[in-house]
Amino acid sequence: MTWFEALILGLVQGLTEFLPVSSSGHLEITKAIFGDNSLPEESLLMTVVLHAATALSTIVIFRKDIAEILRGLLQFKNNEEFRFSLKIIISMIPAAVVGVLFEEEIEQFFGGNLLLVGSMLILTAGLLFLADKAKSTLNPVSYKNAFVIGVAQAVAILPGISRSGATISTSVLLGVDRQKAARFSFLMVVPLILGKMAKDILSGDLAETQTETSLLIVGFIAAFVAGLIACQWMIALVKKSQLKYFSFYCLIVGIIAIIYTLA
Repeated sequence: MTWFEALILGLVQGLTEFLPVSSSGHLEITKAIFGDNSLPEESLLMTVVLHAATALSTIVIFRKDIAEILRGLLQFKNNEEFRFSLKIIISMIPAAVVGVLFEEEIEQFFGGNLLLVGSMLILTAGLLFLADKAKSTLNPVSYKNAFVIGVAQAVAILPGISRSGATISTSVLLGVDRQKAARFSFLMVVPLILGKMAKDILSGDLAETQTETSLLIVGFIAAFVAGLIACQWMIALVKKSQLKYFSFYCLIVGIIAIIYTLA
């Protein structure tokens, strides 16, 4: 892996983790462009570092919200912070269950299958388009909605389905306020990212991977800075009901990926 590839991977991860265009799908496309041999699954260590960067960017932007969530859990009182914390936990359950029970099956989807990526990007495009047309409301996230949004996040494990796109679109279609939907979407993924990182570290697999420290630093900085920008940009776009532009983008990229596969 070169510095340029590490930089591109960091930018792709940072931008697409928050923008509704599927980070996993774009990483698969990036690998196909560079060639699978040049990026052997980006190396597990690089993957962990990039996810750490995007998790940190989310923590920086939502530091006050995260502090409230932690305070709510520690106080264990039936107040707004505690109820919101419970909703975050409920939303994590579907993805956590799928990730633990079907880990090997899920890994089979990440082998450069651009036909699957393209198809799922088109599905993401349709979901974003519907959400953009949905009527704006001021409803908060309910316990039931938190679970349904969590199911959407679990489905978004597939490469090509945007996690933020799926969760925000599902929230909006359920009648949740757009700004609250974006906030909930970004906060609900932090524990899962940290949990996945901890699992990878404790598994001992990282000891088998070797990546130059300079490449890890380049990837981390690129993903962190891009994540800061993309997260704030996405919140503004959702509030202004401008998801349709990402819908068109996902549709075009999805079609190109399918044509490239079948050509």
